[in-house]
Amino acid sequence: MKKYIMIFACLITITAKAQTPVEINLWPQNRLVDTVSGHKLVEHDITMPNDDKVEGMSVIRLADITNPTIKIFKPKNANGTAVIICPGGGYGILALDLEGTELCTWFNSIGVTAVLLKYRVPALPGKPRYEAPLQDAQRALGLVRFNAAKWGIKPDHIGIMGFSAGGHLSALVSNTYDKRTYQQVDAADELSCRPDFAILAYPAYLVDEKEEGKLAPEIKVTEKTPPTFIMQTEDDPIKVENALYYYLALKKAKVSAEMHLYPKGGHGYGIRNKTGGTSVYPQLIEKWLADNKF
Repeated sequence: MKKYIMIFACLITITAKAQTPVEINLWPQNRLVDTVSGHKLVEHDITMPNDDKVEGMSVIRLADITNPTIKIFKPKNANGTAVIICPGGGYGILALDLEGTELCTWFNSIGVTAVLLKYRVPALPGKPRYEAPLQDAQRALGLVRFNAAKWGIKPDHIGIMGFSAGGHLSALVSNTYDKRTYQQVDAADELSCRPDFAILAYPAYLVDEKEEGKLAPEIKVTEKTPPTFIMQTEDDPIKVENALYYYLALKKAKVSAEMHLYPKGGHGYGIRNKTGGTSVYPQLIEKWLADNKF
């Protein structure tokens, strides 16, 4: 009897390990620069005890990220679809749990493999705020596609989802995939870094700051932009126009798109809202993925 108990315990341990998220580095260490004005950056959570909470819970605000990674969250019953999650944080920090790990857990619950992208922030002096994150997003898409068979993913079912600045990053890589913005590292960089679909939750920085009615110059929508789901609220201080102008550009290019607007909800709530319209958008995402055969 004791023998069978030990075997059963081992099987439980193996199953648990199989579901444990695996984190891998995006780049060889000699490719990265991690200093600002001669000072070495050390990744850390800058959240203070008195910082604002979301739905009564604190938020991890990870700063000074110089070693970008992807962490793979595998569901128990994978359906072959994967989503790379890009947390927001104004390209200064990453809201790692609110707009990261909590989404990974939710996607796993519907059979989707979730890949948490911990991209580099903040920008180095003199560099566009999205330069390093775009490199990280392109690299992540190539790596996931390269490892698709090993990770139980269909190579043509790999999407990206972003919140706020992560929404800008998701839109940017959805339209910047013809060539890598960095020197090739390995065979993974020979594969396409175009997402098969994109999900934007209260996206930021999509509008031109100088000319009203236009998208930011780095966002160039074409007929090859992937199908996109957009969610936004009208009272968002980041401005609803970010979602509206991007949706109109998709419509003009005849790209399949679905947008949901809500009168209230603000900004930066992830999937924690339990009341109002924004509490149901995860279920709308699930239906949209099913309707689009993902």
